[in-house]
Amino acid sequence: MTVTVSAVVLLLIAAVVALRSRRVGAGAATLFFLLGFFAAGTGADRPIRNLCTAVAHALTNIT
Repeated sequence: MTVTVSAVVLLLIAAVVALRSRRVGAGAATLFFLLGFFAAGTGADRPIRNLCTAVAHALTNIT
């Protein structure tokens, strides 16, 4: 029997473990989590990519 685990799940577990052991802050864990969605190309990829694009455009329009 073969068990497969997606990259998103593995990165999420790594981020949770790093947060609980207080080795990284919430910002770094969020970046790892987003990286998992981009790399895995899940169904949540498009909304998260749109959110990141909107944030990037908002930041460039601040000045």
